[in-house]
Amino acid sequence: MVEKIRLKKMSGRALLFAGSMGSGKTALALAVAQELGTKVPFCPMVGSEVYSSEVKKTEVLMENFRRAIGLRIKENKEVYEGEVMELNPEETENPLGGYGKTISKVVVVLKTVKGTKQLRLDPSIYESLQKERVRVGDVIYIEANSGAVKRVGRSDSFATEFDLEAEEYVPLPKGEVHKKKEVVQDVTLHDLDAANARPQGGQDIMSMLNQMGKPRKTEITQKLRSEINKIVSGYIEDGVAELVPGVLFIDEVHMLDIECFAYLNRALESNLAPIVIFATNRGMTEVRGTDTLAPHGIPTDFLDRCMIVRTVPYSMEEMALIIQIRAKLEGVALKDDNAVAALVDVAARTSLRYATQLLTPTYILSSVKGQEQVTADDVKESDSLFYDASLGTTAFGEPIQVHFVAWAQLSCAANSPRIHFVYVLLYGE
Repeated sequence: MVEKIRLKKMSGRALLFAGSMGSGKTALALAVAQELGTKVPFCPMVGSEVYSSEVKKTEVLMENFRRAIGLRIKENKEVYEGEVMELNPEETENPLGGYGKTISKVVVVLKTVKGTKQLRLDPSIYESLQKERVRVGDVIYIEANSGAVKRVGRSDSFATEFDLEAEEYVPLPKGEVHKKKEVVQDVTLHDLDAANARPQGGQDIMSMLNQMGKPRKTEITQKLRSEINKIVSGYIEDGVAELVPGVLFIDEVHMLDIECFAYLNRALESNLAPIVIFATNRGMTEVRGTDTLAPHGIPTDFLDRCMIVRTVPYSMEEMALIIQIRAKLEGVALKDDNAVAALVDVAARTSLRYATQLLTPTYILSSVKGQEQVTADDVKESDSLFYDASLGTTAFGEPIQVHFVAWAQLSCAANSPRIHFVYVLLYGE
């Protein structure tokens, strides 16, 4: 499935992950996103997100559709690239008077494998250098046409400067300082929509006050999207850009209503459509907005478009492996296999989520006892302190009822007429 997505053979198609709670539907979708990498857009959402008082349901769906479609733009630009050897802003007296000084120009010396070049830059570029936090020893490039500055990383000649540093080290650029370079930018169609739909405020007082207020979420018109689609199609035909269909993951798809499914039917048939992955834990249930029963709460005509992937509950060996990985991530040391087996028994009796949530309380319980590792007895004691979902829904009434009966009997023995009346009314003599 991941290979089909990489080969762009899944565009406009839908997958449905159907299975019981805790069977790994969301984890499977996240694994697909991890395998595809950061260059492929992945947009997760929940079915209930479409219900908003400000935006229509179909607009929310289309917005997420556009977030899941990437556009890789390749441009050949004239740039000045190299390692910063010198960075000196030159100051002059403020022409408006006063004691302050202004930046008149910036002198930057860039170095590559082939040579060194000194640049005298406009003061406005110095602001870009400050925003990128450029310092001596960084590798940067400056676009010749726009003056935009991009910090690539720290030169690898400084890699031994510190024992531990959160820097990305890059080699010294090859070639001349002034060169033509292919610049690749990854954006989504929603980024283009939002950039072109953002209103430009006027210079009057009311416009300035409106810009200061909380911005209200507004819909992007279909006319604007059509214009952007035409521009994108032109870029693709000219070879300037490449379309990257991503993945739209809609969890709890049974929360969508019949209008959303009708809209999705049309959206999947469009030329610009991502791969859509649905997930649900429902069987036969009503389609929201109708009285019709359908598998997974999805209309049958839309279900026909989906390739259904069934997820089954984890085996005992898989649960043991997941619990060990989760314990390692949370820093919980399990003493031996007996502790793991105790947690697996809890997961088999209740659910894997409940078992993993017991890790931290069990670790705290063992720490109170002065232990550094969690034992099977700690797991059993921690399990006795909490209710899982099934016990929480069925057994909560019983202890309350037993305690009330015992309390009422004691009150009757104490000759309390009012409590005796309530007890007889509920339980008889």
